[in-house]
Amino acid sequence: MKPGLKPGLDRAVGRVWIVALVMVLALMANVTYVQGFQTQSLRDDRLNGRQYQNRDRTDRGPIVAGGERLAWSEPVSGKRYQRHYKDGPVFAPVTGYFSPFSQTGLENAGNHVLDGTDPRLATTSIIDRLLGKHIPGGTVEATIEPRAQRAAFAALESSGARRGAAVALDARTGAILVLASTPSYDPAEVSVLDGRRAQRAFTRLNGDRLKPLLDKATGELFPPGSTFKTVVAASALDAGANAGSAVRAGRAYRPPGAGRAINNDAGDIGGQCDLQSIPLIDAYAQSCNTTFAFMGAQEPGNGAVAAQAGRFGFGGPVEIASGMRSAVSAFPKTGQPSLSALGSIGQGSTVATPLQMAMVAGGIVNDGKVMRPYLLSRSEGADGREVGRGKPETLSRALTAEQAGQLREMMKAVVRKGTGKSLRGTSVLGGKTGTADVEGASYNDRWFIGFGPPASPRYAVAVMTEASGYGIESGPIAARIIDALKD
Repeated sequence: MKPGLKPGLDRAVGRVWIVALVMVLALMANVTYVQGFQTQSLRDDRLNGRQYQNRDRTDRGPIVAGGERLAWSEPVSGKRYQRHYKDGPVFAPVTGYFSPFSQTGLENAGNHVLDGTDPRLATTSIIDRLLGKHIPGGTVEATIEPRAQRAAFAALESSGARRGAAVALDARTGAILVLASTPSYDPAEVSVLDGRRAQRAFTRLNGDRLKPLLDKATGELFPPGSTFKTVVAASALDAGANAGSAVRAGRAYRPPGAGRAINNDAGDIGGQCDLQSIPLIDAYAQSCNTTFAFMGAQEPGNGAVAAQAGRFGFGGPVEIASGMRSAVSAFPKTGQPSLSALGSIGQGSTVATPLQMAMVAGGIVNDGKVMRPYLLSRSEGADGREVGRGKPETLSRALTAEQAGQLREMMKAVVRKGTGKSLRGTSVLGGKTGTADVEGASYNDRWFIGFGPPASPRYAVAVMTEASGYGIESGPIAARIIDALKD
């Protein structure tokens, strides 16, 4: 036997050596995984305060749209960079803000392209980083049409509404062309280098009861009123009806088990809605509450309406860019006919974002296909190399092409002879008005959804304004938006 360790001890040392080697290899693999695959997620974790250190020392790239810079950085003393915004309140729902301790909107969705840390930019910057050279961030381009965005914002502000929102989509692609909200705020107020100053601005804005920091177009829910009858009408078409089918009307309708009846608007007395039976297209054009309450309560019923709402996007958040999600629009799934009836005329538990109602109009314009809305058109590195692009994506098929065609004719009838006839001769080809009562308030939620222009309809628009009056009063805002898009 050779001198040295005993055989038993030899084996024990060997085992220890093997275990140690395995542990070292496991540690190396874990470090490699963390550094190679989890770096971004760990950096972005909300509990990681280090992500906010030295934020102002990055030459952050611009956010652009339609050839205009909407947000950009400029150097200030001490190798720091100040963020600037063009027409800040107008584009706030799009750009969001970049404060010392948070960011929203495209500032958040495109954060790592803008600050140059996106892994897709590595080949363009790794050598410069190793050499310690100045590396500017990349560029994020929004789908927004600046002319139409400004027109929408100006129209909302001049409407005298307490709050308002407007969304316009390219119905064929899902690209968001307008995303406007009032009251708004200037991102420059909170995107300052001094954290204490930023916090004071946040405190003041959050203390405003109208919540200007909250985007009303995607982040807040409102009862959609009679615009939701578009979804109910779609469920009737899916159940086998057509635009000319005779449907129940009448001055009042009491759902089974309900303590009180649902009535038509006082202005409908003596009109078509008073008749016991009328064509579906006329019930829609005149916005007969009794017709659509009956549909939701009994035929085709709650299940059919709920399923149709889901096909249009109700029931889940809509992601319009990375980290930018809408509030969840909802229609009540219930066995109580009274609740379903109320929800089917856009009241009660039915709520929607203006984005969601624009998606409803967009699906009808696009032959029944609902496109996923998107806000980020493209992104590129500082060297101009493209690293990402927004692409059209079908979210669902809400209707067949034939059914969508019938519903377009019904929406045209609203403008031709119904509640939207004051829009005849404008750029709005078809639409639907909606007036939702707000309990205990002196104002209504006034809605209009529609599409145009008449020569080649491809834009779907939703407008909501809070003020006294009726939904048709939001219609001219939709017309101004389509005018700005088609010019």
